[in-house]
Amino acid sequence: MSATRLSIFPLSGAILFPGLQLPLHIFEPRYRAMVGDALARDRRIAMIQPQDSADDAPLFSIGCVGKIEDVETSEDGRYNIVLTGESRFRLLRELDVTTPFRQVEAELLPEPEDEFLSSAERASFESEARKFAEAQGYSVDWESVAQLDDVSLINGLSQIAPFDAASKQALLEAPDLKERCELMVQLMEFFGRGDPDEGRVTLQ
Repeated sequence: MSATRLSIFPLSGAILFPGLQLPLHIFEPRYRAMVGDALARDRRIAMIQPQDSADDAPLFSIGCVGKIEDVETSEDGRYNIVLTGESRFRLLRELDVTTPFRQVEAELLPEPEDEFLSSAERASFESEARKFAEAQGYSVDWESVAQLDDVSLINGLSQIAPFDAASKQALLEAPDLKERCELMVQLMEFFGRGDPDEGRVTLQ
């Protein structure tokens, strides 16, 4: 598969899945420049997590390309955008660039087609999600949840789950829906047992 050049937005704790949306508030000058550049070209930017908080931190190996669907610009140059995920990608190398934002060479990853869970897998996941939500004090519209297809349910909750960066990265890197579902159940069980004062769950 051929390599492609991507402008990246390295943001810890934020992952994006194909077909899902991610709202972002863009205020740093370098990322305002990145959004302006993307709007002038193909409206695409790539979300990927850094491995630490340094400006030039090494990046995790898997991210997701998103297309800017909605954009609002404030008078001071900030943006509110909504990204729609298009394709996960594997980082090949970071490029030496003169732009204020980082760019990489990446390989777009094909997504599995027609993924679904067995009725037992779905029931187990929803049961664990209910226990987790109750333990964390979340209010959830379970009737609406029941209407979601398996992919939207698992990927959607993976994207918004209150786990640490390494855990969310593991969810993004899971090769298929069944493995992602199993990992979500494990994380909810683990985090649901934890002491809330100890902070977020981690796989490390």
